[in-house]
Amino acid sequence: MADILIVSDRTDGVTSLAAGLEEGGHRVGLAGIGDPRGNGPEPDVLIVDAAKDLARGRDACRGARASSSNLRIIAILAPDTLDAIGPDWDADSFLVEGCSVPEALARIRLTIGSQVAESSSVIRVGDLVIDPETYQVRLRGRPLDLTYKEFQLLSYLAQRPGRVYSRSMLLQEVWGYDFFGGTRTVDVHVRRLRSKLGAEHEAMIATVRNVGYKMEGPPRSRG
Repeated sequence: MADILIVSDRTDGVTSLAAGLEEGGHRVGLAGIGDPRGNGPEPDVLIVDAAKDLARGRDACRGARASSSNLRIIAILAPDTLDAIGPDWDADSFLVEGCSVPEALARIRLTIGSQVAESSSVIRVGDLVIDPETYQVRLRGRPLDLTYKEFQLLSYLAQRPGRVYSRSMLLQEVWGYDFFGGTRTVDVHVRRLRSKLGAEHEAMIATVRNVGYKMEGPPRSRG
């Protein structure tokens, strides 16, 4: 059983869905799309009705994600607007307007299950998700193509955001005692990582003058 909040500006359009989800064993609340979190505690799943207003729905999804990285978000889309959804929505899944209750229940189970199944070793720093078991890195849902050493360096920095590491320490911990290269190797890899993170998020890896580097949370996108 999950706590589900459905946000919509058209109550009549989601009433039957709410009733069906309650019959399926979930606790369901309703709120206006302008108040995506409602007045109660944070739900397990937020369902955002974007079928009639894509821009408003996307903003609601992104606003909810900005306030919680653990919230599972599902967007409701009209059948002819499915191609509009993308990583910039910050949604975990979607439903097609008018779908059956069993389909909605299945999608919710999958969405919640993906959260439960996520390895406990996964590292999250803001919009950055690092999975050491699969060597996958995602930034706002977008996969990053990193070399093995880039992955190791990013993972090491992300394990303790805010902690400053000297170049020599990073060289020792990431490259190992047997590496005979200089500390400039660290600078080169940091530069490459920043390039792959992109202009909007490159500041995640901050330079601490005369010391080294530290990981900071990325800025949230606007608009």
